[in-house]
Parts: sequence; structure tokens; C-alpha cells
Amino acid sequence: MIRAMVATLPDTLLGRRDRCLLLLGFASAMRRSELVALDVRDVVDTNDGLVVTVTRSKTDQEGEGRQIGVPYGANPTTCPVRAFRSWIEICEITGGPLFRPINRHGQLGEERLSDQAVALVVKRTAQAAGLDPKLVAGHSLRRYIRRGSLFSDNAAAKLGL
Repeated sequence: MIRAMVATLPDTLLGRRDRCLLLLGFASAMRRSELVALDVRDVVDTNDGLVVTVTRSKTDQEGEGRQIGVPYGANPTTCPVRAFRSWIEICEITGGPLFRPINRHGQLGEERLSDQAVALVVKRTAQAAGLDPKLVAGHSLRRYIRRGSLFSDNAAAKLGL
């Protein structure tokens, strides 16, 4: 489903943002609230993939944060690392919120994307892929995985992205 959804996205500012949002969200198994809470500084591009620091989480009552390793995907068109790089390249942001709204004129906003917007992106791209949008929601990106090392034994490496 994710592959089909991503295949519908154009190579535009909006398309690259949505591709990054979907692939990073799915590969990292983050909640939509965690995705939209990310700042640019929370994602570090390494030789092994991305190291994402989640500083705000529903299950982190003490505010300790946690790191998630996101490895390269096998397919360049569905690789979350490449999607992140492509998004950062086109939007040219260096700080602040990673995911931001884009208005109908194609202009990038300064504020943080809402978690409701993530659900709308998921539904819109599912419909564009010929899937029933009633069967998906923002939490559809969330996979429940055990904590392991950042890159070895990483469930995202086995997704075939």
C-alpha cells in the first residue's frame, strides 16, 4: 500500500514533503503526533541511515526521548533516507519544524504541520492510489515493533522499501 501511495506523488514541493512524511513515518513507526513534532535538528543523516530523536512522545512521561534508526531502503523510489534528503534539498529549511504546511500557491509555511494534516495526507494518497480512504488513517503509518539497536535488527530494514 505504501509503495502504491508514494508512486502517486509528483516531484513537487508538496509531493516531496508527502513522500518524506509517509516513508519516514512508516519506516520509523512513529505516531503522527511524533512526526509533526520533529524539528530539522532531530534527524541526523549518517552513513547507515537516519537517526531520528523523538523528544516528545505519549509514552515518554519523563521526557527522556528516544532514538530511532531508519535504514536505507532497497528501492530508491521508496527509500525513507532518500525521501528525507530530497525534502530537505527542495524546501531548503535548516531549522525549526521538519514538516510544514504548503499553501495552495505552493509556498512553504513556517509553522508546524498538524497531526490532522498527516491523516489527510494518508487518506488523499491512498485514494490517489485507488485504495479506499476509509480504510486508512494517520495511525496507519504506525507499526508496533520491539526496541532493538538502531540499525542492526531493525524492523524497517525488512520492509522492502
